Amino acid sequence: MTSSAETPSSSVGFAPAAGPRPEQAVHTGADGLCAGVVEIGVAGATMPAYRAYPAGKGDLPVVLVIQEIFGLHDYIRDVVRRLAHQGYYAIAPELFVRQGDPMAYSDIGRLMSEVVARVSDRQVLDDLGAVTDFVAAEGVGDVARLAVTGFCWGGRATWLYAAQDPRVRCAVAWYGQLAAPRWAPQAAGVLALAPSVPVPVLAFFGGLDAHIPLSDVAALSGALAGTPSEVRVYAGAEHGFHADYRPCYHAAAAEEAWGRMLDWFRRHGAV
Repeated sequence: MTSSAETPSSSVGFAPAAGPRPEQAVHTGADGLCAGVVEIGVAGATMPAYRAYPAGKGDLPVVLVIQEIFGLHDYIRDVVRRLAHQGYYAIAPELFVRQGDPMAYSDIGRLMSEVVARVSDRQVLDDLGAVTDFVAAEGVGDVARLAVTGFCWGGRATWLYAAQDPRVRCAVAWYGQLAAPRWAPQAAGVLALAPSVPVPVLAFFGGLDAHIPLSDVAALSGALAGTPSEVRVYAGAEHGFHADYRPCYHAAAAEEAWGRMLDWFRRHGAV
């Protein structure tokens, strides 16, 4: 496992397939942080991951950040820095490294079929486990206080990883698909999995989401009755409402949900 430093001003840009609006994107600086790219050995590849934490600090709670379909681009890196400024060791791996580079695609359909659909759940879970192992070995972050959060594609992966790794204390899933992926209909669906997830999961959805039926969200809420997990729906928000670099960004919902996420981490031992 090796690391390579990244300067605070470096930037990879936004994935073209996302239809980005860079002029509206939030930018969080790296002042006071140790921030950069590390390389993590995984089966068949060396996987880059972007991590940040308060400089000179140790024994930090950890947040594992899981990307959208658009990869490890500027938005995800910015989320990592935001969490680091809150006192976390935050890290986001590039989970598509074997299948392709989302930055090379301007068409979502091709990105989905040529990259995303080729990434198996088993590969994702093994790679996330390797990231957690890396953090534990590095010694700056305390994986006994591990939280997981993910966006869209990463929202579903958040549920899957929270169900598998006993080191996870709690999780926050942002508008993750609840049904099995259409390219893998036999894969785990969150609706069936959620009641058995052993840690508290907070799930956010937009009331205007055109990709996740509100009937599925209502079913999830019912399935979680009696568990410590929760569902919250933002009535005026679309899918991807936290993605500040996209047209779907809903600032009020994003800000409110972000605060709830941090409170969730504190309440459930990732602090």
